[in-house]
Amino acid sequence: MTIAEDLLRPSPEFEEIEYPPGNLESQELPLESYLHLQQLLLLMKCLDWLWKDKKDYFAAGNLTIYYSPNQKKSEYFRGPDFFVVLDTERKPRKSWVVWEEDGKYPHVIIELLSNSTAKVDRTEKKKIYQEIFRTPDYFWFDPNTLEFKGFELLRGQYQEIQPNEQGWLWSEQLQLFLGVYEQKLRFFTPEAELVPTPEESAETEKQQREASEQQLEIERQQNVAEQQRNQRLAARLRELGVDPDTV
Repeated sequence: MTIAEDLLRPSPEFEEIEYPPGNLESQELPLESYLHLQQLLLLMKCLDWLWKDKKDYFAAGNLTIYYSPNQKKSEYFRGPDFFVVLDTERKPRKSWVVWEEDGKYPHVIIELLSNSTAKVDRTEKKKIYQEIFRTPDYFWFDPNTLEFKGFELLRGQYQEIQPNEQGWLWSEQLQLFLGVYEQKLRFFTPEAELVPTPEESAETEKQQREASEQQLEIERQQNVAEQQRNQRLAARLRELGVDPDTV
């Protein structure tokens, strides 16, 4: 959603190449609104929780991607709202510097639309992600209007991803569905299960534990009641002169 302006392309005759350090700071502006911030955090938390045991990916939000062919941080940079790079080391980064990451670009990009950036996200950025980044999966989502679309790179061109019956879009790269749930963009497993946040997962485990404890208590009470019935029956048989152990 936030935009870092590309400077003019240098001439082909430009020969001097600068090699900046790999700890380049991100140059992205603050997110548009509280809704946008919450949506970004939600995507980050859910994917990191789902992939908590994976060590070969990098997911980030509102972080600058430097992709200058001249390896200069002063030109050719963009800041997707959310992106994922696969088959890379999972470690903190201040920015994503393509020439220091084996030439890797994001495999998945999600832009969060706003009034000020929607046109660019739908046109200019889409073209850059298609023709330069070659990002296989590109999605955009508007936290206010809930507009949601996705595109898959096929034969060099973005083709719109068709929704399933639930209105979700499949990400081949993530092997997950993306869909709107309770007015938020969420991930879903191939089995159509909502990918939870750590807090939601903890709450589900708590509810399951409480339900299990309640079931155990019900079974305990049933056992006590049965024992009491058996004791009353045994006492009645003794009153009638019958040994309950022989019945």
